[in-house]
Amino acid sequence: MTAQDLRWQTSLTQLGKVLERLDQVLAESPDNPLLVDATIQRFELTIEQFWKTFRHLLALEGKEAFSPKESLQAAYQLGWIQDETAWLGMLKDRNLTSHTNHEALAAKIFANIRANFPEMERTYQFLQKRFP
Repeated sequence: MTAQDLRWQTSLTQLGKVLERLDQVLAESPDNPLLVDATIQRFELTIEQFWKTFRHLLALEGKEAFSPKESLQAAYQLGWIQDETAWLGMLKDRNLTSHTNHEALAAKIFANIRANFPEMERTYQFLQKRFP
């Protein structure tokens, strides 16, 4: 097994773990502001792990991506993600999360996370099948 194999496999495994943790917090009632904060924090980790996983998998395909946006666009071009607009929106939300001390923005991002979670799950399941 090469170092490159180890990187993408570790990255994909870690992606499954952070996605599961996001799913766990989304299953809780959003009435508690701490759960909203926890959801946003886990979302940040999940988006970071997705783009890094894409970057490692792109390297297997002989492609390079140096930023989260480049990674998402390349993943879309390869058919790994279905809804590029949703993913770019998730990336935008991720970039806005440092401003979640604004309750209205935090509530909007939280709602977007809930709405986009199925897309994240579909993408992860696809990646598991594509890269067994």
